[in-house]
Amino acid sequence: MKGRSAHAGRNPQDGRNALVAAAELALRLSMSKTPGLSINPAKIDGGSPNNVVPDLAILRVNLRPRTTDDQEIAARLIAKALDETAAAHEVFIEAHGGFGRPPKPLTEEAEALFEIVRRAGGDLGQSIEWEPSGGVCDGNNIAACGVPVVDTMGVRGGKIHSMEEFLIAESLAERAALSALTILRLAQEGA
Repeated sequence: MKGRSAHAGRNPQDGRNALVAAAELALRLSMSKTPGLSINPAKIDGGSPNNVVPDLAILRVNLRPRTTDDQEIAARLIAKALDETAAAHEVFIEAHGGFGRPPKPLTEEAEALFEIVRRAGGDLGQSIEWEPSGGVCDGNNIAACGVPVVDTMGVRGGKIHSMEEFLIAESLAERAALSALTILRLAQEGA
């Protein structure tokens, strides 16, 4: 977003603080989360020396809709938040980017595929549960083509995407066995 520089002490009223506008936009978007729409304002770049009203800021946001309806709602929400923030702060806001992956709803076909994975896990003594992740992966593109997808059959662990992320080493062999048995079952059942 673009504002207008001014001296922070002499004539701040002549400035239009792009950094403050970006912060407000981040808050507006963050408060717009719904059960079907994850919104993560992730980074603000910009600013100026502390004696200058900053005229430039870049806000990076990650939005993950669960359905195509949620994606349409998100598009309207973004447009409204941009317009209201731009008007309130007298800044110019230009949106870039878009939804890079289509939503991946849990379809009947995907549930059937998951059931094969769950049964294979049970036969191997592994408890396999389904959990929505809001993930954005190649599986989203595959599912959009009508192909059922079960992803994230990787190792057990925790605290994903944090500095404390870990994996449980013995789960490497467990998940390899799960993948092999699932593939075998798919080949046998012709699914």
